[in-house]
Amino acid sequence: MSFSLAHTKFNKRTINQLLVATVLGVSASSVAFAQTAGKAADKKPANASSAPAAADSAPVSNIKIGFVNTEKILRDSAPAKDAQTKIEGEFKKRDAELQKLASTLRTKYENFDKNAPVMSDADRTKAQRELSDLDTDLQRKRREFQEDFNRRRNEAFSGIVEKANAAIKNIAEKENYDLIVQDAVTVSPRIDITDTVIKALDNGK
Repeated sequence: MSFSLAHTKFNKRTINQLLVATVLGVSASSVAFAQTAGKAADKKPANASSAPAAADSAPVSNIKIGFVNTEKILRDSAPAKDAQTKIEGEFKKRDAELQKLASTLRTKYENFDKNAPVMSDADRTKAQRELSDLDTDLQRKRREFQEDFNRRRNEAFSGIVEKANAAIKNIAEKENYDLIVQDAVTVSPRIDITDTVIKALDNGK
């Protein structure tokens, strides 16, 4: 793989913007209760029984949570791999042209560096201007290539994101998940359902 395509990655921030956390079955009041349960316990009457408090907090402790690694989905799922291969094919010709232009610039610079001591001032100035123009053209084309590549990739992966969201929602409903998140500091493999989502995408691609 050549330089331009090999160094093109899908930005994590873009992934997080595309694939939002799927939240099912948890009402606003339940979330509010989870955040204030401790304060409510402190304010209860001295003669109040502890049984009702235990009963109230039980639903919170039984919440079923899942985790989805969005980067892995957009890297390892079959639809993502197919899209990546297709896009790289679309940009292969432009990428080769960039490599050719970079090679030409490198050769001209090496020749200039070798011959500069014996060149006239006029020829040296002309050669330097040509090298500068070639470098400017190369940088512009690289920038345009990267922008077009990223735009095309985002378009293709948006469709995969929609399918992934649908798969996550379907899994959550079938397996009674209350909350599925996509970002966390640390995650137990026990609640990671990424492979399940990838399998659903692969089967439905």
